[in-house]
Amino acid sequence: MARLSKKSRQEALHMLLAESPFYTDEELAEHFRVSIQTIRLDRLELGIPEVRERIKNVAQQNHGEVKSLPIEEVVGELVDLQLDHSAISLLDITEEHIFSRTHVARGHHIFAQANSLAVAVIDAAVVLTAAARIRYVRPVRLGERLVAKAVVRETQGEQSKVRVETRVQDELVFSGTFRVYRMPDFDAHASGKQEDI
Repeated sequence: MARLSKKSRQEALHMLLAESPFYTDEELAEHFRVSIQTIRLDRLELGIPEVRERIKNVAQQNHGEVKSLPIEEVVGELVDLQLDHSAISLLDITEEHIFSRTHVARGHHIFAQANSLAVAVIDAAVVLTAAARIRYVRPVRLGERLVAKAVVRETQGEQSKVRVETRVQDELVFSGTFRVYRMPDFDAHASGKQEDI
């Protein structure tokens, strides 16, 4: 990619972040072949907040839409949700997610992000995972950001097949196909849940 003029770069930056708001300044600097400081100045001039604020704004727009589980039970930050169609979440791998000796993420965190997203994308009050076929493609390391995308592939009756692919930047690191079941007449009281007194 040839170096752009400041005006062209800022226009391209604005369009890129409107389409995909979770690029970091470091990733943007690499993409546009400029310094991180230049990207920060561009963002300031354009009135675009830093990545944490952008993610928070997008996540807040999706909080009211999830039906199948409380938003705090979705592993990662939900940044896009179209019920019964697709969803995207982000998970930054921190010290709490890794093996201390290797700095490699524990697999259950990667699975949990994908599984909770497969449940969250379904338009029903109660959704359970019936089966999962998963594949870990490569180890995920401390400091990497996981971008998981769930797509509902098919629905037959109360069951749906949801495909989830998790990437670090553009590299596939995990994939899974989840068969989830909608429980249409679920009674929380019959399941043993007790009322708060």
